[in-house]
Amino acid sequence: MPPRSSMPVLPCVATLAAVFCAPSTHAQEAAPVDYLTLAHGAVPVSLGGDAAALRVGMEQAIAAVDGDARGFVVTPKPCGEQTRLDMVFALPASTVFESFAVPNVLETPSPSQTFSGAVEIAGSDVGPEGPFEPLAATTLSLHPERGRSTELDVTDPKPVRWVRLTLTGSLDIQRDKTFFEFSEIIGHGTQETPSLSRAFNGTWKGRGVLLELAQDGARVSGCYDRDGELTGTVGGNVLYATGRTRSAGIPSTFVLAVDADGAITGVASTNGAPFRLYTGAASPAVTTACSEQPVEALGGGSIIHGIRFDFDAATLRPESAALLDDLAAGLAAGLESGEARSVTLIGHTSSEGAEAYNDDLSRRRAEAVAAALVERGIARDQLNAKGRGELEPIADNGSETGRALNRRVEVSCR
Repeated sequence: MPPRSSMPVLPCVATLAAVFCAPSTHAQEAAPVDYLTLAHGAVPVSLGGDAAALRVGMEQAIAAVDGDARGFVVTPKPCGEQTRLDMVFALPASTVFESFAVPNVLETPSPSQTFSGAVEIAGSDVGPEGPFEPLAATTLSLHPERGRSTELDVTDPKPVRWVRLTLTGSLDIQRDKTFFEFSEIIGHGTQETPSLSRAFNGTWKGRGVLLELAQDGARVSGCYDRDGELTGTVGGNVLYATGRTRSAGIPSTFVLAVDADGAITGVASTNGAPFRLYTGAASPAVTTACSEQPVEALGGGSIIHGIRFDFDAATLRPESAALLDDLAAGLAAGLESGEARSVTLIGHTSSEGAEAYNDDLSRRRAEAVAAALVERGIARDQLNAKGRGELEPIADNGSETGRALNRRVEVSCR
């Protein structure tokens, strides 16, 4: 299918745990969610074609769905015109895609690097091995400037749980040894509500990774890399977590998922550095400092992701109920014991869209959470709600991974 003309990449407006994209001139008008991002539960599960020979691994597969429109080298070893790379991603729930897009088809000013040439997207509702049915395809051409996107329409939308991205050839090979680049694959459509994953219990070990997690409902706490402690919440099949080292208080952020084989796959950022692959195999025999610790209750100091709202609105979705129940129980215990006298709920957004709109949306959603807690027995005069919009990010807004972490609600007790 030929591509449509290069379209501008639209910025996004978001808060807490839902994503809304909109043109910058009308930031309140939402555009579709990108369901092909790690932050929304798209997890790489297998690689094929020439991936093994070219040492293409999960790091490159995650880079294709991290929501970062900047280009990256997708082949760690040089390749040729007939190169084919297959990446298969598992989705958290049945999804019907209406369109796909590839942003920023641009050339690095080097004769040894060139952008991938052709894109094919197929889907399956059976399993990661297929059978796969074609959804969309195009041969890419250079964009005249940064911020453009080549869009691919889906002629026959159908529900899928696995997506296979195939990259073939390149735009301009000038040398025998050429490295191929890519930016990301974007997928717009509709998705059923994902079930809450309960897989974040156990211990995982990998290169530079030692992680132990305990999960109770949507709440998770644990230890990482011998010196760190983390807490987080689960939305669908994704854990969003923040942590600090015990010795120096160095912060880290995590977006993680557990695949069908029990391995943990995702990314982590330490002290604001770029996100890096963070993956490990299940290792039940390993113990850490957290092995005997209970899951931390929600309350003062908690950073909460996974509270869902209707599209571009402050109406809470039903799948938020379990997390709100946990928050109400934790706050009630603190208020009854006298450890806290009042609670402030603070809404935060990522940086897309107008600052004033982000500020208002974060406030309205914090107020919606406060109202839900009142329904669960917390006295209204003990609750305050305010929005901080995009002013206090905890991660880089340059990728959807970072933006998803910045959309949160924080709990302050006094």
